[in-house]
Amino acid sequence: MPNPVTITEAQEKQLKGSARHLHDKFRGVFGLETIESFVFDSFGEMAARATITTWLVVGAERYAKERLEALAHSQSDLEDKVPAVLFLCVHNAGRSQMALGWFNHLAGDRAIAWSGGSEPALEINPAAVEAMAEVGVDISKEFPKPWAKEFLGAADVVVTMGCGDSCPVVAGKRYEDWELEDPSGKTVEQVRPVRDEIGQRVTSLLDRLLVASHD
Repeated sequence: MPNPVTITEAQEKQLKGSARHLHDKFRGVFGLETIESFVFDSFGEMAARATITTWLVVGAERYAKERLEALAHSQSDLEDKVPAVLFLCVHNAGRSQMALGWFNHLAGDRAIAWSGGSEPALEINPAAVEAMAEVGVDISKEFPKPWAKEFLGAADVVVTMGCGDSCPVVAGKRYEDWELEDPSGKTVEQVRPVRDEIGQRVTSLLDRLLVASHD
């Protein structure tokens, strides 16, 4: 069970500052009250699982920003809206983070993606970070986080990687299940083949998405 979350006065002040900062980005899309709600909720979700609290306010702002971007994407009625993907695994520390890194690297502004885990780890797998850096993809600034309903609602495709019944299922949503070796506890040498297979799968998925979006 997650630990109960207590917000200190200093944290509350910082979180409200984060909300004001995000309001500048989402001005005209979401009001400050809505953004504050996302920031505090994101803080609560992350703090309930955290053992180290020094980075929580920054993490909550980043998590809230991604959730708001997903919500804005799902609510957009633009005809040229780019396709969206959600990558899910158990810990959001290895496979789904490498997939997200590949996707962002290859897609540019042609598509958008998020990642999440059913039981987020405390940190990104260092071997996955190093393996991705070898191919010029930096995932060192990412962090494990739970999947959010906003990600699920915005995604055209949900890619699952070993999370089984713990992955969320929504009727009518397009799913792909990628059977990939778990890089947890493996060396960089052992992670490289997983990295390369994920890169090939992401390339294929992106090609299919972009073809479909232009039909």
